[in-house]
Amino acid sequence: MQRPKVVVVGGGWGGCAAAAAAAKAGAEVVLLERADMLLGTGLVGGIFRNNGRFTAAEEMLEMGADIFSVMDNCVTHTNVEFPGHKHASLYNVYKIEPAIKEYLTNLGVQIFTKARVIDVAREQGKISCVVVEGLEPIKADAFVDATGTSAVPGNCTKYGNGCAMCILRCHSFGPRVSITTKVGVEEWVGKKPDGSIGAMSGSCKLCKDSIDPAIVKELEEKGSALVPVPIEVREEEKLLSMKACQQYALEEFIENLVLLDTGPVKLMTPFFPLERLRKIPGMERARYEDPIAGGKGNSMRYFGFANCTPELQAIGPVENLFCAGEKAGAMVGHTEAIVTGTLAGHNAVRKILKEKLLTLPNELAVGDFVNYVIGEMKKEEGRQYKYTFSGSVYFKRMKDKNLYTTDIREIKEKVKKANLKSIFSTTIL
Repeated sequence: MQRPKVVVVGGGWGGCAAAAAAAKAGAEVVLLERADMLLGTGLVGGIFRNNGRFTAAEEMLEMGADIFSVMDNCVTHTNVEFPGHKHASLYNVYKIEPAIKEYLTNLGVQIFTKARVIDVAREQGKISCVVVEGLEPIKADAFVDATGTSAVPGNCTKYGNGCAMCILRCHSFGPRVSITTKVGVEEWVGKKPDGSIGAMSGSCKLCKDSIDPAIVKELEEKGSALVPVPIEVREEEKLLSMKACQQYALEEFIENLVLLDTGPVKLMTPFFPLERLRKIPGMERARYEDPIAGGKGNSMRYFGFANCTPELQAIGPVENLFCAGEKAGAMVGHTEAIVTGTLAGHNAVRKILKEKLLTLPNELAVGDFVNYVIGEMKKEEGRQYKYTFSGSVYFKRMKDKNLYTTDIREIKEKVKKANLKSIFSTTIL
């Protein structure tokens, strides 16, 4: 029989994971990314395996999602601790994108960068093709929307502090276009607890050469460093209320600059006015690498979660569309995007082949996470929170349900008991 074909729109962590999973399941896969590099915010991220993300990564590896092995191979530091977080791994953001591109290419994924999808065509209740700016329309049997929920300059201007010139580079490559919007799938906008819309990305990058060599030395030796912030320089209210990554909204992140070594210096705050930052000892010559205007603001996120099933199939007028990453809900982080992307890409192939879609069991952390968050997204109050394996409301749930563990043998046994060992590396055809 002819190989099924899957098109993944959006090359962030969710899209890359979806492309890998669909290829491993036996499909011909095309990955379309509007910018000139893959990984999106993963180009400035770098944190994984912290707290419950360790459990999630090991579960996914045991199920065959070896994209985590690529991340492990780009790690600069392991077992890093910083306030509220243990056993983190930090990948080098300069090394990760070429490694992921090579990984996907070796799986046979056709990657098109500078390929912005602007529309879709439908036939008989299915998407038949996507319309790509500057290219011919691309047909497929199933599609994955991994376009994310950020990268629209109007949102950054209206709900944030204006465009801070972040890694998403909307003005250069065009803003995000949501596939679920184009086909009429119901969507929801994330809100902060005070009812305001959206949330600001939670970290910035500083050039290593611009800060005190003693701080850099500590970073490169330990992976993390705390730099005390004088009381008169602190930005308490903005830190706690504006950022997407609520797992980092702790008092220690107000009293100190929490710095991580991900190649550049990762500053764990949405933004910090440059004139204030340079009043902190050791930061007198600090310069932002991302966003370039990181003293003003950051990218705004969480506009347009799509209504989907726990199998990550979009609920709406088309039957062959799946959702990955933040498009599937208010799930924060690279690990979280890879979990949803892997499931979406795998189920896209199952749908084409008329196989029963895979539902991850609640006995696994990744299954409980997806099933719980998808349910919460259907409630207005649920959309006021952000969900992650590494902290905040979901990590508490994870611990309460005894799903958090760093015992790899225990994790392997759970996956085996669920009869899901290597499920994501097994061809369905």
